[in-house]
Amino acid sequence: MTESAGTPADPDRSAADQDGHNDESQDRDESQGEGRSRGDGSSQDGPEGEGGSEEPLGPDVPAKRRHRWLRWAALATSLFVLVAAGGGWWLYRKLDSNIRTDTSAAAELRVYEKERPVSVVHDAENILLIGSDSRTGDNRKYGRSYGSSQRSDTTILLHLAADRKSATAMSIPRDLMTEIPSCHQADGKPTRKQFAQFNWAFQFGGTACTIRTVERMTGIRIDHHMVVDFNGFKDMVDAVHGVEICLKEPIDDSDAHLKLRAGRQKLDGEEALGYVRARKSIGNGSDTDRMERQQRFLGALVNKVQSNGVLLNPTRLYPVLDAATKSLTTDPGLDSLKDLYELVRGMRSVPTKKVQFLTVPRQPYAADPNRDELVQPEANKLFKRLRDDDPVAVVPADELKRKKGTNSDSADSTSPTPTPTYSGSNAATDLCEQ
Repeated sequence: MTESAGTPADPDRSAADQDGHNDESQDRDESQGEGRSRGDGSSQDGPEGEGGSEEPLGPDVPAKRRHRWLRWAALATSLFVLVAAGGGWWLYRKLDSNIRTDTSAAAELRVYEKERPVSVVHDAENILLIGSDSRTGDNRKYGRSYGSSQRSDTTILLHLAADRKSATAMSIPRDLMTEIPSCHQADGKPTRKQFAQFNWAFQFGGTACTIRTVERMTGIRIDHHMVVDFNGFKDMVDAVHGVEICLKEPIDDSDAHLKLRAGRQKLDGEEALGYVRARKSIGNGSDTDRMERQQRFLGALVNKVQSNGVLLNPTRLYPVLDAATKSLTTDPGLDSLKDLYELVRGMRSVPTKKVQFLTVPRQPYAADPNRDELVQPEANKLFKRLRDDDPVAVVPADELKRKKGTNSDSADSTSPTPTPTYSGSNAATDLCEQ
């Protein structure tokens, strides 16, 4: 009896047939799989020899894995950039916040704007550097205090040429007798105009009074100013790992907290501060000798910063910037890290031989040999050259004496060259060849 098309199949038979079919298919697949394994030496088993779940190895597998690694690399790079940017921003804000702004001096100078000299040469800059001898706080151990007041221990007028191919630092003696204008004191009361020693201007009316005194003396417009304290100087020297000097004789100066042997040696920050401040125990004990020593040491400091690649090495540059910014009080035009960077960047190309140091032409004051007075007309000639951005040259005092046979601080008016020569040094001078 035959089954009709509409008669349902026997469930037992159908299951058996289906099982038989499946068994045959499985046997055929396993046979083919074994044949493939024997034929190409590969297997679909996992790394442990078990049936693995890894992706089959095909022609697209290297590309897929490469794309996966590229995604991870891109993610890691993005995270690194974010961390670096965050760290860089934090460092920038920290250094930027170190700088203190002197807004009171700017306000005081605006009051006297009409009497101030005008800038003569565009892009040339004149910056007044003031080393404060405040004995408050950490500076108390360096000497007696003047109470709530302070005086300028070191004052340097730094002239940056418009083409940034030279820089001239002119020291102004603190004991130089000069006209100090009427200035407003911290309590707002005005002082009287008087003829007194230069560093009293800082005591009378702070930075603004010192700037106005320099401008009246020289006719040079001061574009910016920086006040540096003792500890800032020490930290700067330590940040460059010391500065090397040579001494002909040992030094033992209790006032300057300094005790050094004779010969070549490297000074740390504390020793360097004592070295540039000492008067009675080094040389002839005069302020003149001290200023010349300060100039040579500052030149050596500049030379070390440039020659040791500090400006191009972030790990070495940061400590220098941190020390410098912590010690500075500036006018609003230089009170940011960006402003200071632009200033330093403009000086990077100045050769160390063209970073020159000299002192204003002066001589013992007639009424008191313990004070100084300007030598004229030599002083005014120097002021005019700086004001007009004209070049000047410097040579060691002994060499200038041999050439001229006259006052070592006067300009070389007999020189056949158009550039007048003064007693001084430059940043390329080796302190051990003095």
